[in-house]
Amino acid sequence: MDLRTRPREEPEINLTSLIDVVLLLLVFFMVSTSFLKATEVRLQLPQADAMPREEPAREIEIIVTASGDYFVDGQELVNRRPETLQRALQRVAGDGRELPVTIRADARASHQSVVTAMDIVGRLGFREILIATVSEPE
Repeated sequence: MDLRTRPREEPEINLTSLIDVVLLLLVFFMVSTSFLKATEVRLQLPQADAMPREEPAREIEIIVTASGDYFVDGQELVNRRPETLQRALQRVAGDGRELPVTIRADARASHQSVVTAMDIVGRLGFREILIATVSEPE
């Protein structure tokens, strides 16, 4: 029986495979990355030279009550017919259709009354229709 101790081998780290992996990763990232600079767009934004309005913009207001009656700029209409509302809007607006029209409806007003008012405003050529809402306090 041989009881002599063998000389210990010194552990050795083989770095060859680690260097190979690092070089492969470097090549992969270099190939997959684009080095082109993104195109730049130069914009020259316009400057506002307009003076602020001194008078508030006029608007046409249509009020729809719970019973379906219409008010145009505070004046009650004689009946609920769409033709009457159309004539009243034409009289108030004249030839201009650039004025905003605000529709204020009672919460208990029928949906059809509000849609009729919106339809007439749209047919007359108004482009800005606002619907006013009121938030109830909590």
